[in-house]
Amino acid sequence: MKKFIVSSMVLAAVVFGNAVYSQSTTVTPEAKAAEAKLKSDEGLDKKADEWVKSLSLNDAAKEARVQAVIATHLKTIRDWHNEHPPATVPAGINPVTGNKLSDLDRQIIANSAMPKSVHENLMNGLRKDLTEEQVEAILDKYTIGKVAFTMKAYKEIVPNMTEKEEATILGYLKQAREQAVDYKNMNQISAIFEIYKTKSEQFLNNNGRSWRQMYKEYTDALKAKKAADKAAAEKANQ
Repeated sequence: MKKFIVSSMVLAAVVFGNAVYSQSTTVTPEAKAAEAKLKSDEGLDKKADEWVKSLSLNDAAKEARVQAVIATHLKTIRDWHNEHPPATVPAGINPVTGNKLSDLDRQIIANSAMPKSVHENLMNGLRKDLTEEQVEAILDKYTIGKVAFTMKAYKEIVPNMTEKEEATILGYLKQAREQAVDYKNMNQISAIFEIYKTKSEQFLNNNGRSWRQMYKEYTDALKAKKAADKAAAEKANQ
């Protein structure tokens, strides 16, 4: 009987100990969220640091200020985005196209409602310590070089592009880039660029060009080259 009582006490102690351990190791949703945000903060701090180092400023104090400006902006963009999901924007239609608003449309609307001071703080903070060329280099980091990439494509599509055409389109793309830095991911950034690409193509149409025709001729030429290259490769392998 005594042996049974002792065994029961040991078993109870083990069960109780396991219960206490389980409770002490249970991670609450709040703790998980805090841990995820801390990890995200570290990643954004690292990204900002890498972007600043790419400028080779050779001034520790200036680097620290610029890094803080960028990191603060990145975290603010993330927080606003996460706190304002598409569902916070009522479902409806695009008043221009009549199409039903997609989740991407609604997310962009939600993000565009962010206070203007967030963007102003970024641009003013960058311009306080950087040249305009260096500011543009940072904006290119945000948008993975979409200005240069898109401009290159326009030059390939538009034959004999004039100085006015180039300056106008480049101006639109730079507007897209600066606006796009206030959005969290590449889907949203690309959507902002689409707005200004449409403006560029409308400009060309309104000034004696036919965007549709130029684009068709460009794609036809690509297809012809691909077919020719394939035929040449097949002939070489015979």
